[in-house]
Amino acid sequence: MKRVCVFCGSSVGARPAYAAAATHLGEVLAKRGIGLVFGGGRIGLMGTIADAVLVNGGEAIGVIPDSLMQREIGHRGVTKLHIVESMHERKALMADLSDGFIAMPGGYGTLEEICEIITWSQLGIHVKPCGFLNVENYWDRFLEFLDHAMNDGFLRPENRALIQVASAPEELLQKLNSWEAPQHIERWLDRERR
Repeated sequence: MKRVCVFCGSSVGARPAYAAAATHLGEVLAKRGIGLVFGGGRIGLMGTIADAVLVNGGEAIGVIPDSLMQREIGHRGVTKLHIVESMHERKALMADLSDGFIAMPGGYGTLEEICEIITWSQLGIHVKPCGFLNVENYWDRFLEFLDHAMNDGFLRPENRALIQVASAPEELLQKLNSWEAPQHIERWLDRERR
């Protein structure tokens, strides 16, 4: 992987472990020569991870809609800052620039972004690995929900398996690097056409 997109909160959250994990992930990315693609803000976990990448000599590419430049306080110190017109353009460009995706702790925006990217994987729109950095078990309840959706027939087991999970950046990056796209998943769109 040359670049990883990290979806994360525009706040630092209630626990110091979240910012510490963002800093550590940024350091690991920079030391491994893996570029960061992120939401372009200089606040919250977004700014924390970008700063950690930059301090360690890495590449940090931000993508932010013009309407959020002031609210999320665009990070002008990054390697490159793309200012786009809409959230749709933001997500599409982030996906195009990235070879894999990581969700760190965050709120609605983080959840929406990683769910859309996993859905694109399920639909075969991309074949890039998707993972959750499960800092202090932040994602446990969401992962339990996915198991519930699978058990109740709304999520196929092979699509549930599209997600990699780890609590440490090194382990998650190893899982993303070794991930192989499923070869014979019957896409749900194909089933609907029958």
